[in-house]
Amino acid sequence: MEKLIITAAITGAATVPSLTPYLPITPEQIADSAIEAAEAGAAIVHIHARRPEDGYPSSDPEHFREILTRIKETSDAIVCITTGGSVLMTVEERAATIPIFKPEMCSFNLGSINFALHTALPSIKEFRYPWEKEYLEMSKDFIFKNTFKDFEYLCAITKKNETKPELEIYDVGHVYNLDYLVEQKMISPPLHLQFVMGVLGGIRGTPEDLTYLKTKAEVLFGKENFTWSVIGVGGTEINLSTMAIHMGGHVRVGLEDNIYIKRGVLAKSNAQLVEKVVQLAEILNREVATPDDARGILGLKGKDKVKF
Repeated sequence: MEKLIITAAITGAATVPSLTPYLPITPEQIADSAIEAAEAGAAIVHIHARRPEDGYPSSDPEHFREILTRIKETSDAIVCITTGGSVLMTVEERAATIPIFKPEMCSFNLGSINFALHTALPSIKEFRYPWEKEYLEMSKDFIFKNTFKDFEYLCAITKKNETKPELEIYDVGHVYNLDYLVEQKMISPPLHLQFVMGVLGGIRGTPEDLTYLKTKAEVLFGKENFTWSVIGVGGTEINLSTMAIHMGGHVRVGLEDNIYIKRGVLAKSNAQLVEKVVQLAEILNREVATPDDARGILGLKGKDKVKF
């Protein structure tokens, strides 16, 4: 098997600060948490930004600049910048950082879905910031928009900036959307697929769902033409990580996706979640990839070609 690539998703836009006191919010906190996760074994760090004053999801390039520069100065980790941002942003806002910073990787969402976060409301007794409650409540009516016009825009911007797209698949139809983009030569193998499982509005995080997604990708693209990783949202994170390690895939963990290290116990850092996956890899006899190993596996342009 290939070495295991671990991605750490540091802060995201779906986890609101009131859910856990350990969520990094300021650029300095986000960067330092990413560096710690890399030291724990993450080859890739997946980066969103937040407004430092209240933790609201941000698309401001200056917030990203501070985060990215601090990471690069201290760590060899691959930086994967979000183009998902928040469901309240346009695709142009979400992808504004790519031509500015020209990262080695960025996320690329492959379909529109309902994206519900309101199920977190009962677990919050007191809100830290005024925006959080309304943000969660209105997610009952969220549509995370990713249309074919958006795909064209992201295909062009990733190709122009030599940024490898991490292809986010939230449901079965998204695999077929990708097949169309490949057929139209808008995107070319080798592909890197990220199966996002457990979002309310997308595919569930069950073993048969993961097996189906992997099998369907093999049928459409040929197993030699893609690598894959899995995100288990919430309680599915560690179970799906274990499956992916065993099946030859790669793994993403982090406070963006899951705030618990075990049932009822909050993870105190992204590094702690990465350490748990490293332990699983050791148990299952799978060697963990360094950033340079991951660059080779994924065919990335290299840290020296980014603009931050």
